[in-house]
Amino acid sequence: MSGYLDRLVAEARGRGDLLVQPRMGFGTVDTMRAGLRKVAALGLPVVGTITVDSYTRVGDHVSPLERLMAGEELNGFPIVTHPPERTREMLDGLYGPSFPIQVRHGTALPQKVIESLVRAGLDTTEGGPVSYCLPYSRLPLTRAVEAWAEGCRFLANETERGHIESFGGCLMGQLCPPSLLVAMTVLEGRFFLQHGVRHMSLSYAQGTHGAQDRGALRALRELARLYLGDATWHVVLYTYMGLFPRTPAGAIDLIGDSARLARDTGCERIIVKTVSEAWQIPSVAENVRALRLTAATPPGSTDADPALEDAYFAEVLEEARRIVDAVLDLDPDVGKALVQAFERGILDIPFCLHRDNRGEATCTLDERGALVWGSTGNLPFSGRTRQEEVAPLSSGELYRMLNHVADRYDNGPAERRTMSRSGGGTP
Repeated sequence: MSGYLDRLVAEARGRGDLLVQPRMGFGTVDTMRAGLRKVAALGLPVVGTITVDSYTRVGDHVSPLERLMAGEELNGFPIVTHPPERTREMLDGLYGPSFPIQVRHGTALPQKVIESLVRAGLDTTEGGPVSYCLPYSRLPLTRAVEAWAEGCRFLANETERGHIESFGGCLMGQLCPPSLLVAMTVLEGRFFLQHGVRHMSLSYAQGTHGAQDRGALRALRELARLYLGDATWHVVLYTYMGLFPRTPAGAIDLIGDSARLARDTGCERIIVKTVSEAWQIPSVAENVRALRLTAATPPGSTDADPALEDAYFAEVLEEARRIVDAVLDLDPDVGKALVQAFERGILDIPFCLHRDNRGEATCTLDERGALVWGSTGNLPFSGRTRQEEVAPLSSGELYRMLNHVADRYDNGPAERRTMSRSGGGTP
């Protein structure tokens, strides 16, 4: 029996603690163990991470061995290439009830990764049939659905408390209206349940507007209660997944705001980014500093607007529930329903170039800097969310949107606070 993550979440929830977690991974056993050891020794409520390398993500399990034998570095831990016995040795004395470890991998075909982590004594990973296929892979969605069904069943059958974190709430999250992110993570939760995984976490990526994010996180919890039955679940927030501020001061402010957002909304866990995200792969030391910064940040967002948050909550809840219901009505098999939903445009991800995505729905930023629909395509809304379709984006406007958060934080706290409070009223 393991279930270390679920147990630590329950203990932290009882104390009012926020679990912090880095995203790091290294190629060799010794380097990966050293990184995990430094994180475990922080004395914080923390979760460890083993992030796999880019070769493993695309199913290449030979190149990592060749690169390591040549003395080269990898950008993650090749868990399929390393023998399970070596990974167990790496985890010895670290992995346990006070230090759960999650394997993060980014592959649309997860069977070998899941089998390898289970053989090494682990039981916690992340992903999903949509969220690890459409942004990262050219594989047909049908194949990813079949692969994830197989992986889920293996995890459920081979572990007592196998846990998967849906990545659906991060799906192109920097430019996607939150209702679709919320709906996707709930739908992937239903998929996990159908294939035997009853322990899960539901993700949401920090967006462009604080009140909108707080409303969306409330909506996510409400829908999880409605659709996930007796599953054990918690909510994990990701610090902003788009282009990061280029100045240390801007990055520190953004990291702090993500920590406050997580605490204010009762998130049980947060995936932390570092000050150096804009220009390099973070070191262990930079991850440690970011974890300390996040853990030390108190609750109390500076841009709190309860009326606006309530309005966003109602909007996201209505839209996300319409999407979830429309998908689940297509077929009793959730995987088949997901495939049909993309074929019909009931699910449609803005700016996603995968061939199984219609690409008719678009997103833009409104005058407050919140994420809103431009065109709703064939999404199952009763009338348009916006009164008029917006004109197609120019390359300049898309560039501005992609840089919106980084520019806002790099321009300084005073301007940022002014911008985030602008507007008022209802969305």
